[in-house]
Amino acid sequence: MTNEEILSQFGPREAMEYDVVVVGGGPAGLSTAIRLKQLAAEKGTDVSVVVLEKGSEPGAHILSGAVLDPISLNELFPNWKAMGAPLNQPVTDEAMMFLSETKAYRTPNFMLPKCSQNHGNYIISLGALTRWLATQAESLGVEIFPGFPAAEVLYNENGSVKGVATGNMGINKEGEPGEAFQIGMELLAKYTIFAEGSRGHLGRQLIEKYKLDEGCDPQSYGIGIKELWEVDPARHEPGLVVHTAGWPMDNSTYGGSFLYHMEDNKIALGFITGLNYSNAYLSPFEEFQRWKTHPNIRYYLEGEDKGLKPAKRLAYGARAITAGGLMSLPKTVFPGGALIGCEAGFLNVSRIKGTHTAIKTGMLAAEAAYDAVTAGRAHDELSAYPEAFEASWVYTELNKSRNFKAWFKYGLRIGTVMNGFEQFGLGGNMPWTIHRDKPDYAYLKPAAECEPIEYPKPDGKLTFDRLSSVFISNVNHEENQPAHLTLRDASVPVSINLAKYAGPEARYCPAGVYEFIKDADNNDQLQINAANCVHCKTCDIKDPTQNIVWVTPEGGGGPNYAGM
Repeated sequence: MTNEEILSQFGPREAMEYDVVVVGGGPAGLSTAIRLKQLAAEKGTDVSVVVLEKGSEPGAHILSGAVLDPISLNELFPNWKAMGAPLNQPVTDEAMMFLSETKAYRTPNFMLPKCSQNHGNYIISLGALTRWLATQAESLGVEIFPGFPAAEVLYNENGSVKGVATGNMGINKEGEPGEAFQIGMELLAKYTIFAEGSRGHLGRQLIEKYKLDEGCDPQSYGIGIKELWEVDPARHEPGLVVHTAGWPMDNSTYGGSFLYHMEDNKIALGFITGLNYSNAYLSPFEEFQRWKTHPNIRYYLEGEDKGLKPAKRLAYGARAITAGGLMSLPKTVFPGGALIGCEAGFLNVSRIKGTHTAIKTGMLAAEAAYDAVTAGRAHDELSAYPEAFEASWVYTELNKSRNFKAWFKYGLRIGTVMNGFEQFGLGGNMPWTIHRDKPDYAYLKPAAECEPIEYPKPDGKLTFDRLSSVFISNVNHEENQPAHLTLRDASVPVSINLAKYAGPEARYCPAGVYEFIKDADNNDQLQINAANCVHCKTCDIKDPTQNIVWVTPEGGGGPNYAGM
């Protein structure tokens, strides 16, 4: 049954009205809600706010490195330390290394540009920070609905956004209401703030509907794959931040890594691959596993031959990163709502940080929404929000790094040299701007033009396969529900993607969702293992035919990251 048929048979949906609805319970969305309630308390008014979170709890789907610049948290909660915010490990040292296959070359710290410096920052679990922010929001009177993904944007007759509807529950694989069926509900608001994170399902629709990206460079993304390890204390250096570039990426492929020493003998390590890569045979997951075999990386994860305690992999996850920066930033407001955080693309790729900008843009949107609501306005454009952004430190920071990702279209070596010159020599004040003209999926070359890559088999100790990795991401989806990974045309994966590009979806997915198999007649077909999905959105971004569309699954489904 279509949604329209379900509504005609089981509707109308229950509706709840608020001043502001926030879609997404990450740092950006929660900061929006918190700031709204802070302003209401300061000025003796009442503003009703609800946050919808598709994960089973706030923080369940959050994934980042993460090194946090506390600049915006200082603004949101000046006394965050006394309040018990989980910022426990300050950065104590940092290293930027360029890798060959067997060696590492460290950049002296005095030569690191300001964007690469991390003193004053903290190594954190972003999931823990998100849960803490949710607690603060609830204490201020914010309603939070976890396990309720916003599945549909609702519009007024004049075309403005009037709210969202949550997904129907209990729909079976055939698309029919089952025994446990429950129709979604409508959450209506004077303003709806979208904070779904990178490549948001509804944000993507809004950008298209209102042509918010008109005149912008095409958005650029990366996929970040992360593991959390517990290591022997002898190999643990609390507060050490390591970033690498180079091997295993070739000169024409953008990529880099992080290795962060957290508290309690834990190390967060991960690898970011730019999704504008061209080789159809490249696998971001396998590149990450291969990177761990470098002598300077495996040093931290091995050592049993020296009598050290065996290191243990605790968690795994993956997430797309919106990395286009200022030149790819869409218009952030439209009638009735706004885009904030990574939904819009405020990540500073030169700093490998986006949480501080997510929090700040949430605060700026909240201030604009508060003024509008208390002035009796509704469903118009919050123009004060982008104006405040352009006057803020976020704009200044992103403007200085606007060329960072674009330089790498000329290759790793030229990109590194030019970024070093721009960021270290000129302090980010380059007098001209480098532009991009193609979306990431358009860079993929046909397999016949690519060199196959032979990846070593995983050893189960240092390197792993996808399925064992997905297992420790605690992924869970209701089995009897429609696949949330949809195809515009079911024939395209075999007739074009497999025939022309050697089936890249089986390689760019970090969770083993896409698998080409033979049917009973020995014909190729694509099998979608939707239950494995960790909601990284890579398929939605990199599919060369743009045939895959990620939609929200039933509420609460997906990963449940612990300590990440």
